Amino acid sequence: MKGAEIISVELVNDLKILSCFNTDNHEQGIKIHSECSPELAVAAKRLFDKGLITRDDGGYLTDIGAKTAENLEALLISLR
Repeated sequence: MKGAEIISVELVNDLKILSCFNTDNHEQGIKIHSECSPELAVAAKRLFDKGLITRDDGGYLTDIGAKTAENLEALLISLR
């Protein structure tokens, strides 16, 4: 199946972090706490490195992060 190989565990964890953000209120951020799984903490760092969030432990969505999170939300709604 074309594209299936790009849906890695890492990508799923990135999507889990993005889905935690409230797309209706961009002034509401998230914080990755120490009790969070290490895999999700690393995912937040990846999103920060890609410029999608403002801090490597959460923070707020950047402009491109907000658009990405909104697209993810639309995708999740359509697949339910």
